[in-house]
Amino acid sequence: MEQDLNGKTALVTGAARRIGAAIARRLHAAGANVVLHYRGAEAEAAALEAELNALRAASALKVKADLLAPIAPKALVGATRDRFGGLDLLVNNASSFYPTAVGAIEAGHWDELIGSNLRAPLFLSQEAAPELAKRGGAIVNIADIHSDRPLKGYAVYSIAKAGLAAMTRSLALELGPAVRVNAVSPGAIAWPDDGQFAPPERERIVATTPMSRLGTPEEIAQAVHFLASAPFVTGQILAVDGGRSVYL
Repeated sequence: MEQDLNGKTALVTGAARRIGAAIARRLHAAGANVVLHYRGAEAEAAALEAELNALRAASALKVKADLLAPIAPKALVGATRDRFGGLDLLVNNASSFYPTAVGAIEAGHWDELIGSNLRAPLFLSQEAAPELAKRGGAIVNIADIHSDRPLKGYAVYSIAKAGLAAMTRSLALELGPAVRVNAVSPGAIAWPDDGQFAPPERERIVATTPMSRLGTPEEIAQAVHFLASAPFVTGQILAVDGGRSVYL
């Protein structure tokens, strides 16, 4: 892989596992220093930090934070600046995902799903923007195919991701030309660990994906890397969904 991110620093939220970890590994392999945000996955974050530092000394830092805490944006950006001197790329990947049936939606569901998928990315982007502007940096948000096509039974999550897509376009206007802002919109990549989607539903989703398979976290990471390195791309939402958005 061409190391086109040599000397740059990336902050990836939700970086300990799954898609976030794949993004961190990809950016690191391209030469970037990486700050690995996590909330509860301490062991996984520590293992990834050790793995990356073994490949290149002092190139990775794990930072624990609850993104819904008001102090989190300042703490994360400050830790990044203190360790690596600045920030070139923010990847808003951390997300909560679970169903919310209309008629049973509670305020706590709204606070968590909107908080993790929209509020936290907005306030973290706002805090990071001055540091990113100093270096002509970028923001990449992880949206969702359901930001445009709501997922039945997941109303609050779909609303949150629709807001994130709108935020992506809005911040591209607000922060340009100094900072580029884009998003990756995944389709079915990896099934939730908690068993959401019964086997027949999983089979249906794959069957209605033109590529006839799930995507991989590494394919999302590849798209993030592209958007991090594309100097004339901003305000775009790149679907990486095996063509499923054509079907829906």
